[in-house]
Amino acid sequence: VQLQASGGGLVQAGGSLSVSCAASGRTGSRYAMAWFRQAPGKEREFVVGISSSGTSTRYADSVKGRFTISRDNARNTVHLQMNSLQPEDTAVYFCAARSSSSELVLGARREYGYWGLGTLVTVSS
Repeated sequence: VQLQASGGGLVQAGGSLSVSCAASGRTGSRYAMAWFRQAPGKEREFVVGISSSGTSTRYADSVKGRFTISRDNARNTVHLQMNSLQPEDTAVYFCAARSSSSELVLGARREYGYWGLGTLVTVSS
């Protein structure tokens, strides 16, 4: 499966942005999806994930209450709405997928075998 992230950009602190991820290829299989992010000089970290059915989600503590993930399986897309953005949210955001029909959403990077190229989100103070 191929993943293409879009959206992102520059926003002031307190503002909102959304990013999307479009999947192509073997999308007939069930894939759990997730967003990771990597800030300059830091490790890539889990942000949020969603099960293949869309029923289950998992958020990093740092984004709970501010970010919302959703998916449209008919269009093979996942959306991440980011509100109340802060400068510490500045990072390259990567879309990831793993073949799984489980409702358990995993947060470990090694669990995801498919990755998009990432999209930059910059939050100015």
